[in-house]
Amino acid sequence: MFTGIVEECGGVDSFVRSGGGRRLTVRCGVVAEGVAVGDSVSVDGCCLTVVEHGSGRLAFDLLEESVRRTRFGAFSGCEGVNLERSVALGGKMGGHIVTGHIDTVGTVESIETVGGDVRLAFRHPAGYSRYVVEKGSVAINGVSLTVGGCGEGSFFVWLIPHTLEVTNLGALAVGSAVNLEFDIVAKHLEKLALPYLGAAAPPPVVTGADALREN
Repeated sequence: MFTGIVEECGGVDSFVRSGGGRRLTVRCGVVAEGVAVGDSVSVDGCCLTVVEHGSGRLAFDLLEESVRRTRFGAFSGCEGVNLERSVALGGKMGGHIVTGHIDTVGTVESIETVGGDVRLAFRHPAGYSRYVVEKGSVAINGVSLTVGGCGEGSFFVWLIPHTLEVTNLGALAVGSAVNLEFDIVAKHLEKLALPYLGAAAPPPVVTGADALREN
């Protein structure tokens, strides 16, 4: 479990095929000092298990399913990744409940600078619009953010200079792919309420590489 408050932006050492999946190795400082093999770390919002640790580097194994459902499927490897250690019981909940289980991949639709802040607009598969509400929470590359406004298949957020400096969101460009995780509470409530409302199950949604093609 995570909060969406990024601790560090790590650098990618390598992202290579390993067995039936991929091996991702990341350089980091703060996060490397506080975890051990077997611990969970949020890497751009994706919950991954540390499989190797040493010399300021962490290695993670990604199943093909993880690659398919995240932006890692189109990962160049030459970029920074947002890192957060799992929250300790009794720790601060500075953002919102983030599971580290990516729902889909979105793309940057527009970037607008207003004073010292930045307005980022995103496109995502329309099937997820029901989970996005104004002033609600969304995790973008593992960063907990507040939705400024939304429409069918799109939403925008505001970023302060601090967030731009300490995460990889400051390096985004129009068309960049991002990992999206929507509010887990909304998804559970929807499933619990549908039988009592007599409503049909929601339509299937698009994930991973298919989401990139749709966007």
